[in-house]
Amino acid sequence: MQAVKIKDGIYWVGGIDWDLRNFHGYLTQKGSTYNSYLLMDEKVTLIDNVKYYLFEEQLTRISKIVDPGRIEYIIQNHIEMDHSGSLPDIMKYCPQATILASPKGAEGLPLHFKKSWKLKEVKSGDTINLGKRNLHFVQTPMVHWPDNMVSYCPEERLLFSNDAFGQHIASSERFDDEYPFQVIMQEARKYYANIVLPYSHQVRKALLELKGLELEFICPSHGIIWKNRINDILRAYESWSANETDKKAVIIYGTMWQSTAKIAYTLQSVFEDNGIRTEMKNLQWNHISDIMTDVMTARYICVGSPTLNNNILPDVAAFLTYLKGLAPRGRVGLAFGSYGWGGQSINLIEETLRACGFRMLPSIRFQYVPDKNELDIIGSEFNEHLKINLKEEK
Repeated sequence: MQAVKIKDGIYWVGGIDWDLRNFHGYLTQKGSTYNSYLLMDEKVTLIDNVKYYLFEEQLTRISKIVDPGRIEYIIQNHIEMDHSGSLPDIMKYCPQATILASPKGAEGLPLHFKKSWKLKEVKSGDTINLGKRNLHFVQTPMVHWPDNMVSYCPEERLLFSNDAFGQHIASSERFDDEYPFQVIMQEARKYYANIVLPYSHQVRKALLELKGLELEFICPSHGIIWKNRINDILRAYESWSANETDKKAVIIYGTMWQSTAKIAYTLQSVFEDNGIRTEMKNLQWNHISDIMTDVMTARYICVGSPTLNNNILPDVAAFLTYLKGLAPRGRVGLAFGSYGWGGQSINLIEETLRACGFRMLPSIRFQYVPDKNELDIIGSEFNEHLKINLKEEK
């Protein structure tokens, strides 16, 4: 339970959630951290807090550095409970501390906790002096709540970036040169796909606000601290927020008697024959949050389901609801499936993909079980439509 030194007088004092496996509806197979930071200056300052059940861990780390009663400022960059859950507990140790939050944050904290704390609103451009250091504030609304903001210490070239640039990783390692880089980037991509993606426009605005800052560290609210690979994560956020896609298809499907699965694998063959790599995602075995990590950078999104009770298989319906909420734009969609007598599932899938703003390829529907010759026909027709689309996109 040691604090981790970032720079002289600046420490990580967060909590490690080794057991977390579900966060906001997506799987966090690697757990997570709730990052909190302590600045030792004339005015001792705590930046963000942890989930309530990790407070003792946070308190122990703070106490190794300073008496928590000496904390004068608490910067609450975000009021969501994984960032603020331990706030009532830490305030018992420093009841005279001033809490700084964005206007929406200062509005929301009393609604969360029903407490009359000393609150101060800060806006973009505001600065507080801690002694040797200053903190500048930039509001980043809807990345990913209305109250979000980030804090920047120019003297240390250090950005406390809140949810931006985070990843759900539980580890004893704190910095990007101590943990496998490809794993960090994969988890950062999953975090963006499942939490930040709907707010890409706001992310682009925030990136413009932060442009020109000298950065030695980026300290997010979850996961690994960026130190040596800052340019890599900034480039990734530029790409993800610009909605850039790869020459890739993700084929997502549910199946009852393997007929829809046969169509899915026929589509895969056609995509690959046209030089488009594919990801096959059977919803029986793949969680929607892992699928979204691939969907985020894919040009083609194909969704298939047989018809069940005049509707879609429940796991396919759940994925479509999740997809629509995360709102990727500018994709090419395809609905496909098999059916016995109704066939409603294909139209329902197409309606949802159109509602996502996808440009649609002609849907594929098949009654009962396709044999090899029929699959060849399906593949040939789809190949024609795909080639037309590829020509139009050149």
